[in-house]
Amino acid sequence: MSESVIQLQPLHLAISASLVIVLALLTWHLRLGVSGRIVIAAMRTVLQLLLLGFVLDYLFNISHPMLIALLALVMLLIAGYEVMARQQRPFKGLWGYGLGALSMFISSFTIAIFTLNVVISPDPWYLPQYAIPLLGMMLGNTMTGVALTLDYLTKNAWQSRAVLESRLLLGEDWRSAIGQLMRDSVRTGMIPIINAMAAAGIISIPGMMTGQILAGNSPLTAAKYQILIMFMITAGTGFAAVLASWIGAKRLFDNRQRLRLDRLRPPG
Repeated sequence: MSESVIQLQPLHLAISASLVIVLALLTWHLRLGVSGRIVIAAMRTVLQLLLLGFVLDYLFNISHPMLIALLALVMLLIAGYEVMARQQRPFKGLWGYGLGALSMFISSFTIAIFTLNVVISPDPWYLPQYAIPLLGMMLGNTMTGVALTLDYLTKNAWQSRAVLESRLLLGEDWRSAIGQLMRDSVRTGMIPIINAMAAAGIISIPGMMTGQILAGNSPLTAAKYQILIMFMITAGTGFAAVLASWIGAKRLFDNRQRLRLDRLRPPG
């Protein structure tokens, strides 16, 4: 297999961008109301990925642990905001932001550090070529799982408030009253990663494997790395979803086991 990588020029990116522009025009013509969001998302993609490319190029040359930790913290903080923004009824105050960020921090960072030290073992273990992409994939997928988990939990708790309060009046504690919603919320949060595992290699070629193949690596080597990543992402998403569901459900009740839906923001 050739080791050379075809270099993309600005013209190549402009051609691919034209397809997105055509899509935006089509959605505008059909009055779907998403054309503006498509354009803004495309612009954010260009700016964010180019900025990330410059930052990583610098980090790869410096390889300073404090700078790597700073970038990891920024990634976590942004992921925490995105989790909150994707919910219809997030918790009010710092809880709305901190719950998702805390769940992702405990799960994603723990599994990423475990993988770097025990499985891959680069020297040093925080080598940015491995640490940053691994953590980025962990946070990106865990973010989706946590957002879906909390959105399902809070939205259905609001809709089922009469049922929950009836169970509390009948003598059930908060864990029993909301237990089914907690389990359903975790299942909802894990659906995307379970589907991704089921489809990997048959319906789709995952992103990391595609990137390594395009970079000239052996397809078998790329497959091994992708298997590792899929397992780590699945574990991270599952643990974070369980943690977010438990903390979120507990937050919906006070010390006297009364349902406190006033701790949620109204939609919109």
